[in-house]
Amino acid sequence: MWRWRLPGLLRPGGGPGGVTVPRAGLKKYKLPPDYSGVTFPEKTKLKFMEKVPAVPKVRREPRRLWDIRGPSRVGTEFTQGQYGILALGGGYLHWGHFEMIRLTIGRDMDPRSTFAVWRVPPPTKPVTRKSLGHRMGGGKGPVDHYVTAVKSGRLLVELGGRCEFEEVKPFLAQVAAKLPFPAMAVSREGLQEMRRKEEERKLNNQNPWTFERVVTANMLGMRKYLSPYDLRLQGRYWGKFFLRHRV
Repeated sequence: MWRWRLPGLLRPGGGPGGVTVPRAGLKKYKLPPDYSGVTFPEKTKLKFMEKVPAVPKVRREPRRLWDIRGPSRVGTEFTQGQYGILALGGGYLHWGHFEMIRLTIGRDMDPRSTFAVWRVPPPTKPVTRKSLGHRMGGGKGPVDHYVTAVKSGRLLVELGGRCEFEEVKPFLAQVAAKLPFPAMAVSREGLQEMRRKEEERKLNNQNPWTFERVVTANMLGMRKYLSPYDLRLQGRYWGKFFLRHRV
């Protein structure tokens, strides 16, 4: 059944005299970031890392896997840039990883508004390897390649300049996914927030049976099954792995 209806502008309650009152909202735009304090280095791109250290003779040494165990004591804070790649576990970087990082970041970054710097030294630790089909014995094999030891919590590379985190995050995450240990792309504010949440979770922990309390009380005689590293690191690191879920 057909029903007569008033136009939208003349409907009752639309406004004084049946006319709709136009409403204009106040828009709040986000202020652009301030890049006045950003200082660019002389060379904005990552420098080439040497494949072999410039020393006359390298001494062959044992593996010493303790150099990738536990948290890092150096390279944990930002120095020049605002964004970077954070290692979440221990491992070794060889020359191919350095080239992958340098080429991927150099291909996607804009050198006119962005710069990148290394936070890890070039490969210096020798790794020996015997040839295929070689008989056992005969001493330690020859040096095959060189690596750089990285511990959990260390920054590998830093990016900065006149750019936002959303601009550099895609290719930083791509680099982090190709590394031989867990890693992630972080910003300076994101790293501070991550550490703040970790401290807050530690303070607000409701479970009274923490690893520190159980080990200190030597419950079930577990001290004889733990290594000195477990006692010193409070069970948060298992070899080169960082157990983030433990408090």
